[in-house]
Amino acid sequence: MKIIKLPKVQELTTLSRATIYRLISEGKFPKQIKLAERSSGWIAQEVTDYLKGCINVRNTDNAIGGEK
Repeated sequence: MKIIKLPKVQELTTLSRATIYRLISEGKFPKQIKLAERSSGWIAQEVTDYLKGCINVRNTDNAIGGEK
């Protein structure tokens, strides 16, 4: 299992820090795990799965002929 820190999450998703935390609060992005008192990270596979889900939504939308 690989843990990644916020800068890497931002790099992979191209999302801002504020957007990542907003999506977490809305239950739309994987929650971080607490590593130490002032340190958190994300499970890399969960972030990858989130991105795959975004791709699947895009592909499903295109398959039914609708764009949002």
